[in-house]
Amino acid sequence: MPELNSLTIGQVAKRTGLAISTIRFYESQRLVQPTRNSAGHRRFRSSDIRRLSFVMITQQLGFTLEEIRARLQALPDGRTPTRADWARISRAFRDELSRRIEIMSRMRERLDGCIGCGCLSLKKCSLYNPQDQVARSGPGPRFLLEDKPDGSTSSS
Repeated sequence: MPELNSLTIGQVAKRTGLAISTIRFYESQRLVQPTRNSAGHRRFRSSDIRRLSFVMITQQLGFTLEEIRARLQALPDGRTPTRADWARISRAFRDELSRRIEIMSRMRERLDGCIGCGCLSLKKCSLYNPQDQVARSGPGPRFLLEDKPDGSTSSS
């Protein structure tokens, strides 16, 4: 059994399901920072498995590598992150995830009707927008992004 703090890239790939090339790419993006042994081979900590899994999941949720890297920089260097460390960076993602879920829920409910885009292409809009009043709030699908059909915003 290998030491917990001395995993090869192949062992990490097997545990995470990531291709070795992907792990190398994530290393080049400073998302994981393995050490090197005397022969120059990468050696990963067991905690790097969680870090790489976190990257994989948050990418699937639509976060960019820049956003992920910024959050991961809050984790400690030189020691395995604790539960409290992970909870701290997870809170930062929670608010953004809630915002995205809210937008997706509105989209699911309104996709076949008006989304407040100002195109006025529907003869009957379920979220009627007379004289394209919502355009005053800005460009784009306002009802999906933030404006409600009654003229208020989602943040109010």
